[in-house]
Amino acid sequence: MSTIPACPQCGQENTYPDGEMLVCADCGHEWSASGEVAGDAEAEAVVRDANGNILNDGDAVVLIKDLKVKGSSITLKQGSKVKSIRLVSGGDHEVDCKLDAGQFMLKACFLKKV
Repeated sequence: MSTIPACPQCGQENTYPDGEMLVCADCGHEWSASGEVAGDAEAEAVVRDANGNILNDGDAVVLIKDLKVKGSSITLKQGSKVKSIRLVSGGDHEVDCKLDAGQFMLKACFLKKV
């Protein structure tokens, strides 16, 4: 029987394999089952806001311009405050957040750290 390691981010043992990756069901952290290769690439990736400040998980940010949501009539208004962002790797949209209008993936260049 193989032993699945605990999550390196939160330390919980509620993890499961998903293809080549291991996933923590508690915090949502994903890492490579093969070891340090994914951790090194993730450590090098730095997400910066419109002013050049480094963004981290859990930061509060403000939208710096109105953003029209593609495929919808919703417009996210300038000055809307977003609490507790989550950074995601891969793709053009680096920030996962929840606003009054719903759950969105945003580009960091349209955000300013509070």
